[in-house]
Amino acid sequence: FTVPARIVLEDPEEWFENGQAFDGSSIGGWKGIQASDMQLRPDASTAFVDPFYDDVTVVITCDVIDPADGQGYDRDPRSIARRAEAYLKSSGIGDTAYFGPEPEFFVFDGVEFETDMHKTRYEITSESGAWASGLHMDGQNTGHRPAVKGGYAPVAPIDCGQDLRSAMVNILEELGIEVEVHHSEVGTGSQMEIGTRFATLVKRADQTQDMKYVIQNVAHNFGKTATFMPKPIMGDNGSGMHVHQSIWKDGQNLFAGDGYAGLSDTALYYIGGIIKHAKALNAITNPSTNSYKRLVPHFEAPTKVAYSAKNRSASIRIPSVNSSKARRIEARFPDPTANPYLAFAALLMAGLDGIQNKIHPGDPADKNLYDLPPEEDALVPTVCASLEEALAALKADHEFLLRGGVFSKDWIDSYIAFK
Repeated sequence: FTVPARIVLEDPEEWFENGQAFDGSSIGGWKGIQASDMQLRPDASTAFVDPFYDDVTVVITCDVIDPADGQGYDRDPRSIARRAEAYLKSSGIGDTAYFGPEPEFFVFDGVEFETDMHKTRYEITSESGAWASGLHMDGQNTGHRPAVKGGYAPVAPIDCGQDLRSAMVNILEELGIEVEVHHSEVGTGSQMEIGTRFATLVKRADQTQDMKYVIQNVAHNFGKTATFMPKPIMGDNGSGMHVHQSIWKDGQNLFAGDGYAGLSDTALYYIGGIIKHAKALNAITNPSTNSYKRLVPHFEAPTKVAYSAKNRSASIRIPSVNSSKARRIEARFPDPTANPYLAFAALLMAGLDGIQNKIHPGDPADKNLYDLPPEEDALVPTVCASLEEALAALKADHEFLLRGGVFSKDWIDSYIAFK
């Protein structure tokens, strides 16, 4: 919603307190038409000047408030994330949860798709795709493009996205989203990644939404289209959103210790919670039907629910770091169609359940989990194979999400019904 600056300036305190009214019944899975009035309460700390509009426009992220009680709406993802942070503090386990997502994405020159009574088709246009090697292009096909699975970190002219990513990075930095690295990714057809710095749960979810907005609009301004679809190209790597996470208390990293890969018992129990609830988490961290096209073996997608240092075939990895402050775990099964507020909150709640109930994850898996002997393979659990399976798992296993009123039973039921 866009309001003239005059509306805010007439009484800033009143506007920031009461916010902007909107119709909650127009959003799928939210209010019925009989109780539709809701409010957006702006969070001034999120403000930035939109880099894409001609008129000067300030963007402010809001919480959704239910006028019935003046509290964060129980189906509002940002309010859920806020409650997750509050629950962590109330649990006494820690006072801060840090999250660092890595949303991968593709940038195509064009996409066509249609499903009609008489035909179904799709076509991706990308001059950097391996399939473009035979296109005539008015006799000016210059070659120099990555092969299937050959897109990881090449230089120009094989990587044609450097200037595009740099334009994205410059805007992200201007908005206060700190960039640590950007590069071409494994998939052909211009798969990319921009690595950004971790932050606290709600702030990092805000930044993930802003990051997607910037990436999609810069690509659009370049005459291209960016997608966070997990598996847009059959037969090549898909796009994940690996989520790095740790819990701190009184300025100390609770995940650092002298156990496996430098982890503490707290970190191992946190992993145990994620492994226990992995299939229920899939419904939130992998919320699209396309998510399960990605979760197949041999494309670096973590289908096996296990943990390991360095091993990227495991669904939970412990990155190799030099400092105890950097000690963290990385959940590799989420993808960037996930709502970051919901995904981070659900991962935190699963991990806290593991800590509270001392759920040990068992032995680490240091073998390539894609190539185990059948008898060993049968012993390693897997993520869900479909959204239907994930929703059934969430229906059967969600008590851990309800603690502290973070998620509500009403939210669980409405989410499953909506999906």
